[in-house]
Amino acid sequence: MSHEAWLAEQLATNTPEAVWEAPTVYRDDLFKDQVILVSGGGSGIGRAVALLCARLGGTVVICGRTQEKLDAVVDFARGRGKTMHAYTANVRDAESVEALHQRIADEVGVPDAVINNAGGQFPGQAIDFSPNGWNAVVQNNLNGSWFMMQRAARGWRDAGRGGVIVNVVVVTERGMPGVAHTVAARSGVIGASTTVAVEWAPLGIRVNCVAPGLTATEGLAVYPPEAQKEFPRANAMKRPGTPMEIAEACVYLAAPSSSFITGEVLTVDGGGRLWGELWTAGRPDWYA
Repeated sequence: MSHEAWLAEQLATNTPEAVWEAPTVYRDDLFKDQVILVSGGGSGIGRAVALLCARLGGTVVICGRTQEKLDAVVDFARGRGKTMHAYTANVRDAESVEALHQRIADEVGVPDAVINNAGGQFPGQAIDFSPNGWNAVVQNNLNGSWFMMQRAARGWRDAGRGGVIVNVVVVTERGMPGVAHTVAARSGVIGASTTVAVEWAPLGIRVNCVAPGLTATEGLAVYPPEAQKEFPRANAMKRPGTPMEIAEACVYLAAPSSSFITGEVLTVDGGGRLWGELWTAGRPDWYA
């Protein structure tokens, strides 16, 4: 099979239809009467999480920067009889996050779970990153996650109730050549999560992370062809994860199934921590 055909086969798991039709281990009413907020819900992993939560009976709120992308997901879910709302927000801006949470509380209800998926990066050699490029990724992935976490926790504290936070990060143990900015930012999210998991436990708030490995989303297109051709060697299972596989991990940590789990990182990477190579900017000659 050619590289192009292999990649197309993997990306076929990323469509809303594929996520909707994929079997799930969870019961249909798992999130009945609950409000689930998913950031970055207009595409990829975030869209898969939002659609799965909607399938499971939740009232789902998605946020992102592009209204058209969000509306397409909402229309898809509502067309199948599910409840979903969309709000634009810039998670890098604390005031925008404050306005988002206040609007959701007023119009939908205080979220029971917040799944922080919004983020982004670009591959490149770390030695060549500009200050603006570095700061943009850190602001989006670290600061954006933190603002969402802190505002959710304040809302639950003020309401006298608990809640659940799930942060989508990356596998950090081995590093990830080509995206040092992302690894640095997501490592910060993990550190913040393990810390506030203790601080916020008296408030009834649980905080955990899901660390996906290479996942078959439209984000694969940002990597250069020489990197894409080596994706089958990224992990021991020799394939990307599907968005649905990551979504089910997020649901596990957002649901009562993890009621005695906090401050943990659930790695979903096909064994990539143990075996595999992921050169997001292409393999240097030194390692050929």
